[in-house]
Amino acid sequence: MASHRAFTLYTGARMPAVGLGTWRSEPHQVENAVKTAYDLGYRHFDCAMVYENEDEVGEGFTQCHLARDKVFITSKLWNTEHQPDRVAEACDTTLKALKCQYLDLYLMHWPLAFVKDPSKPVTSAKDANGHPVLDSKATLAGTWKAMEKLVEQGKTRHIGVCNFTVSQLKQLLSSSKIKPAVVQNEIHPYCPNEEMIEFCDHHGIHVTAYSPLGSMGEPRVRDDPVVQEVAKSTGRTPAQVLLAWGVQRGTSVIPKSVHAERLKENFDDTFMLSQADMDKMSSISTRARFCDVRDLWGLPKNALFDN
Repeated sequence: MASHRAFTLYTGARMPAVGLGTWRSEPHQVENAVKTAYDLGYRHFDCAMVYENEDEVGEGFTQCHLARDKVFITSKLWNTEHQPDRVAEACDTTLKALKCQYLDLYLMHWPLAFVKDPSKPVTSAKDANGHPVLDSKATLAGTWKAMEKLVEQGKTRHIGVCNFTVSQLKQLLSSSKIKPAVVQNEIHPYCPNEEMIEFCDHHGIHVTAYSPLGSMGEPRVRDDPVVQEVAKSTGRTPAQVLLAWGVQRGTSVIPKSVHAERLKENFDDTFMLSQADMDKMSSISTRARFCDVRDLWGLPKNALFDN
């Protein structure tokens, strides 16, 4: 199944509308998932240092004998590497693991920095409660400036951010030399992120939706009555309905799977919803955020997110 839908970034580069997410991909399975996805036609792969599987993803790339200029590869800078003098080394580590000369997109994974535990990769120092110790010396502007140098050095074609709020993005734009090309946030009908999408559209910044199918936890977006109704009426699966909704809103989507049948199901980006079905999906009023790390990281409830 071939996919041709893509979004144009402000540089003129094209990002395929549907990519393969590699978060929480099971050990020893992601390499085969990459190979299967590539054979199915996937040309957009989303990775991150903190997923601790970039070596396997890189092996998958090697097995595919992929033409580097025909694929779009994203990775992310982890919170322990925000200090400006660590940014280039972190990117180099990712490039070596992925067996790539350059990235298409390098994202700041979260808008906060951790003090690094030097004895373990991607691990932060912990406070008495077991929460990451925040690094108050690292600033978003300082980290971003170091990321801008990666573009100048040819290590990545574009830079962007993840899990930012509109206010944080405004702050970054006010001091940046290179504008973020992409914002990647959790987006699905239970977390539509409309304000961010509108803001980015106005400023020529593309938005990627991670967890576009929601989560396997409760509440399950795929089981929502409206999603089920639209899936039944169109003869498609709930996953295909959710991904079509995301793409038609102007966001690229990066569903994660290591199973061949799901990879094929998720990649059918030729399917489009009618405007009536789009309106039904957008009318869903349930709200849930599945990637909420505030308790895990010991952060106050008013931290990280606008809502």
